[in-house]
Amino acid sequence: MKEVDEMELQELKQILRESGVAGAGGAGFPAYGKLDMRTEVILLNCAECEPLLKLHRQLLEQHAEEILRAFDLMARTVGAEKAVIGIKREYKGARKAIDRYIDAYPNMSVHLLESAYPMGDEVVLIYEATGRVIRPGGLPIEEGAAVFNVETVYNIYRALEQQIPVVDKLVTVVGEVEHPLTVRVPLGASIGDVVSLAGEITVKDPAYLVGGPMMGNLAEETALVTKTTNAVIVLDKSHTLVRRKDRNAAIDLKRAASCCCQCETCTSLCPRHALGHPIEPHRFMRSAANQDFQDTQVFVNTLACSSCGLCENFSCPQGLSPRSLIADYKGGLRKAGVKLPPDTAPDPVKKGREYRRVPEERLKARLGLARYDVEAPLQPESFWRQGDRIRKVKILLSQHIGAPAVPVVEKGARVQRGECIGAPAEGLSVGIHASLDGVVQEVTDRYITVAAVGSPMT
Repeated sequence: MKEVDEMELQELKQILRESGVAGAGGAGFPAYGKLDMRTEVILLNCAECEPLLKLHRQLLEQHAEEILRAFDLMARTVGAEKAVIGIKREYKGARKAIDRYIDAYPNMSVHLLESAYPMGDEVVLIYEATGRVIRPGGLPIEEGAAVFNVETVYNIYRALEQQIPVVDKLVTVVGEVEHPLTVRVPLGASIGDVVSLAGEITVKDPAYLVGGPMMGNLAEETALVTKTTNAVIVLDKSHTLVRRKDRNAAIDLKRAASCCCQCETCTSLCPRHALGHPIEPHRFMRSAANQDFQDTQVFVNTLACSSCGLCENFSCPQGLSPRSLIADYKGGLRKAGVKLPPDTAPDPVKKGREYRRVPEERLKARLGLARYDVEAPLQPESFWRQGDRIRKVKILLSQHIGAPAVPVVEKGARVQRGECIGAPAEGLSVGIHASLDGVVQEVTDRYITVAAVGSPMT
């Protein structure tokens, strides 16, 4: 029976809940909800799941001591037997930084990962680093695992040792910009304000791809930075990737009906299928395109899809859209309350899985992004403050899985950076904090607007 201090665990969870620490990427699951006494192995994810992203390796390179200290504390608090750092072999600077401090933690080890997509998917990472397979629709804790990315653990360090809640986000800005960079910006800043920090846009008709080329979405300049915003990729609107993201579901279905040759390449290269999950994109495409609903399990099994996008951005020789169509059906199923049965067990891991990994270099070339894979140096936190570049923020009260935070300020109130403006709601929820010193301009049940003191808005 492992020894766990229940009081220490609950105290840590409460600090993270009030400090607003949620997954700094993906769906934004509240970090305190992953701290569980059933954890046997805790993993630090430094795999940069999406191509072109730089922030996790850069943060680890500069703050390895703080991140490893917090990671060790988390492991000890939940009583994990092992703490494993999953990092891509090519991240040499971050690996050297780890090597300087890891000897102080005897239960901590490094697992080197290949440069393949989607290595940062937590289900894939857990298998690569531990050999454990998460069941379809299941949670990592069911197999005694918990995964946290680098920025999340750094935010935990700041909450515990510096009493700084989550008020900002690291964002990599690359593509058609004058000076690609990674910068820490206040939550609630507009995408346009963030991109302006990278200098001039180098195309006349730009499009903004927020979150990454594979799983990200097109957004307007007015879209907001949240706790899960990892990147903004600026492309010309004529770029193939932009045209593919700007889709029409009805046309996608018609193209599938006319072009899908059932070659099964989408299924053959599917990372979740390779781990035995019951997702078969080719069968879905056949049934959806022909409106064949005789076997409804084909559609239910789409709930096992991770939406990594390999099927439509790399695998399909016809350029069809399995991932997007699957996402449409998944949304409908979830609205109807349909879930994968809890007894859905994975098949054995597919033989030859390691030979079906997609190298990131090939993926970037296929996407037409190779020339944008350049240095995007991490700027000091003071960078966005120079000349008061960002003067107004619109902070969403729901930037995480679970219930939105509840406003605790009123219009006209003066707030300081780090002050709580949204308290955690009942159930799964985290706090929201002011990301600028300023005056509250607007309060709704969805967002709170803050303008810096002395700006035209005040």
